Amino acid sequence: MPTIATAEACDSNAALLASHDLRVLQPVFQIYGQSRVFSGPVVTVKVFEDNVLVRELIESRGDGKVLVIDGGGSTRCALVGGNLTQLAHNNGWVGIVVNGCIRDVDEINACGIGVRALGSHPMKSHKKGQGEKHGPVHIAGTFIQDGEWLYADSDAILVSTTELSV
Repeated sequence: MPTIATAEACDSNAALLASHDLRVLQPVFQIYGQSRVFSGPVVTVKVFEDNVLVRELIESRGDGKVLVIDGGGSTRCALVGGNLTQLAHNNGWVGIVVNGCIRDVDEINACGIGVRALGSHPMKSHKKGQGEKHGPVHIAGTFIQDGEWLYADSDAILVSTTELSV
């Protein structure tokens, strides 16, 4: 899949930005993982300090998709660690965006996947299985729907209602 620079995408898609079919997430995420640039269709999950549903999705085939986790912005525990990140990579996910924390940063940085998160925290999450898969989420000032397209690079994260062309 050809990469699309987020700055170039914004410059060449003013109409999509004006109509909100292309949206820029607020710059609140740290960059982790070896893949600094990634894009793909979005799969959403909404949880709070509980990563059971996150694991369920990561255990499924990613097929070039990006997992967007709305963790409510909590910084009290990690929703994704090194083992889940490696599993996601092995299962074909190209990226993970966490509105919350990760852990095992060195392991994640050694993994060939792109990860964005608010920060890191050493504590693991709860295991209650609460949350919602494939519903709309609101992170970094932006609503994101399951099936939309996400584009991430060192400059920004964009979400589009449709796949952008180069």
